This record gives sequence, C-alpha cells and structure tokens, in this order.
Amino acid sequence: MPAHATSEAAPAKINLALHVTGQRADGYHLLDSIVTFASHGDRLSFSPAERDSFNLAGRFGPLLSDTAEGKDGNLVLKARDLLRDALTAQGRTTRPVAIELEKNLPVASGIGGGSADAAATLRGLLRFWQASLSPDRLSEIALKLGADVPMCLESRPLRARGIGEQIDMLDAMPRFALVLANPLQAVSTPDIFRRLTHKDHPPIDAPPEEGDRGEWIGFLADQRNDLEAPARALLPEIAEISDMLRNAGARLVRMSGSGATCFGIYDDRAGADAAEQKLGQLRPDWYFQATETTGNAIG
Repeated sequence: MPAHATSEAAPAKINLALHVTGQRADGYHLLDSIVTFASHGDRLSFSPAERDSFNLAGRFGPLLSDTAEGKDGNLVLKARDLLRDALTAQGRTTRPVAIELEKNLPVASGIGGGSADAAATLRGLLRFWQASLSPDRLSEIALKLGADVPMCLESRPLRARGIGEQIDMLDAMPRFALVLANPLQAVSTPDIFRRLTHKDHPPIDAPPEEGDRGEWIGFLADQRNDLEAPARALLPEIAEISDMLRNAGARLVRMSGSGATCFGIYDDRAGADAAEQKLGQLRPDWYFQATETTGNAIG
C-alpha cells in the first residue's frame, strides 16, 4: 500500500518531582521521577519523498544547527535510521520519507524536547511505513536513543526509575493546568550533576492511588527536584522565573528535569492563561506557555 503523509505530536515532558537516588559504575545517575506530559510540544510531519530529507520549522527551529540539525534533529534522524534497520531486518521495505520537525519547545530546556521528538519519530514512522514492532524491541530502540526516550514513547503519566527505563504507569494522576516558563538561557546538565553534593537521596514517596487533585498537589509539594539547587547556582534566572510564577498565583512551582524550564500549577486553565499573559508582558523576551497535562479531568 502507498504511504500517506502523517504527523505526530511530541508532547513536552514534565518532571513533577525528581530524586537522584544513586550512581552506577558506568557513571549513569539513578533517578526516581514523577513524570507527566503537556498538551503543548513539538510536532513531526512525515511525507512520501523520492529520497530522505529533514527540515526544521517552528519558533525554535532556527536555533538548531543548519548542518547537523542540532541535538534534537540528530535524535530524529537516529530514530529514523534505527527503526529502519530494525524493520529491514524483518524483511520490511521502508520507503524514503521527508521529515519536518516543528520546533515549538525551547532547545535544551529540561522538558524532553529531543527525547520527545525521537519518540514521536518512532511512533509516526511506524504509522507512515504501516509497520509494527514488538513492544520490547521498540523499547530497546528507544533506550538506545536516550534514557528519557522510553518514557516519552509512552507520553502519559508515569513513574520512572533506574536511568529512566523502569516505568510504572500512574493512571490515577489528574490533569493539571500549568504554565511552562524558561528564561531562554541554557544550563549544562553535566555541570549540574557535578555540583550535586549528594547522589544517594531517598526515593519518592508512594504516590496517591486516587485522582484527587488536591491530594496530588500536596504529595508533589512534599517531593523535590534534586537538580534544582545546583541549577539555580549556575543560572540565577531560574530563581527569578520561579518567583514570577509564584507571584502570578501558582499553587506549586518547581524546575523540570535539569532546567532551565520551570512550571507553575494553577487551579484551572483560565488561571494559567491569565498568568501566561501577565508574565509575557513582564518579560516578553522569555518563554511562557499555558498548557494542560495529560491524565484524568482537571478537578
């Protein structure tokens, strides 16, 4: 059957809590994280072509390299090639594809942009090539692309442990209205981990088994992001943007991943929209995005 053009969302990954619980002999850090995904993110498009091609679009597309297509673009191309190799090994034909990455998320911002793009490439190309792989084989490919890619492949509320490959779904998590905020300055993840004074923090408490929104916010407030303190030391704007979210009415404010994106949880989408507008007026040169997370209905 001929392939038809298709597209796939690459939702922003939000670390609602992140504890560093250890470090392996090979240097990989062991993490325990409560993760959800936003309705806002990048988008990948796949179209029939005479030969493979890759194009960048979106607000942050120009920030990626025109030659190497930047880290996120490279992950898209690596995902394409690994998936094609796996399908070819099964005797499947994979026709050339024109891929466009609409880069709507800030680059290197702690919300899984590159990993989400790679995961969306795997999902989208399987549909474009009208093919399938076993879940185990697909997870194996995802982990080769990066520790965050398996969870981005799921793109629904979960708890990730180990280096990110041990995943448990959190079906009881409610949806949250929030604002993503980033000062549009990069912070070095290796530098953050080097600044960690302790790498053996206790794991996250057991999450609520029901979807009560207030209970979940209380649970999250008792957790933390162990990377936030060293990130603030490297980039003081993280503290500033966190204060801005709090002053704009957020019930909970925290940095996601290794930063510099922070999020503020609001009572409802109207509150998040109002906060985005207010914050954007205060700092039009920074990134603010109102959105909602996946999960059960907002309470």
